[in-house]
Amino acid sequence: MAKLIRFHKPFRVLSQFTDANSRDTLARFVDVPGVYPAGRLDFDSEGLLLLTDDGALQARIANPQFKLEKVYHAQVEGRPDPGALARLISGVALRDGMSRAVHASVLSESPRFASRVPPIPERHRATSSWVEVVLTTGKNRQVRRMLAAVGHPVLRLVRTQIGPWRLGELTPGEWAVESVHMPR
Repeated sequence: MAKLIRFHKPFRVLSQFTDANSRDTLARFVDVPGVYPAGRLDFDSEGLLLLTDDGALQARIANPQFKLEKVYHAQVEGRPDPGALARLISGVALRDGMSRAVHASVLSESPRFASRVPPIPERHRATSSWVEVVLTTGKNRQVRRMLAAVGHPVLRLVRTQIGPWRLGELTPGEWAVESVHMPR
């Protein structure tokens, strides 16, 4: 059995245990020896990060060949119209190639996440909307770059799911451990 940690990575925390520049890292929150992140979440993004003590499980989660869906909720400037959402699904040209979402939609309600520190300025919140974007790839800052390419820069980005694992009710900095059996 592999140990798997579901961690709610806070805003402005690195997805690693050390940093030469003294920024906040996983070490401030997770004191479990022998676990490593299965994938990454950029410094300015929040939400679900998985850590495991099993190298094969780590590779299976992080490797795009296994096509684990990753669900993101993004607060964006403006409100994407159906054309912008269709472009996300049909493909957006980024500097490192085409990037396609499996799904993209405007959320009918704002998700209920803990307030971010620092908060999004009120002037942005008043004209923003929340979208859901689902990917099976994991390029650097991919969701941010895709949404900017269709005219809706990201104000806040929270990953809520990776494959079968969900963020659930975890608040920033909280984590939960479970045992996982993955077929080899």
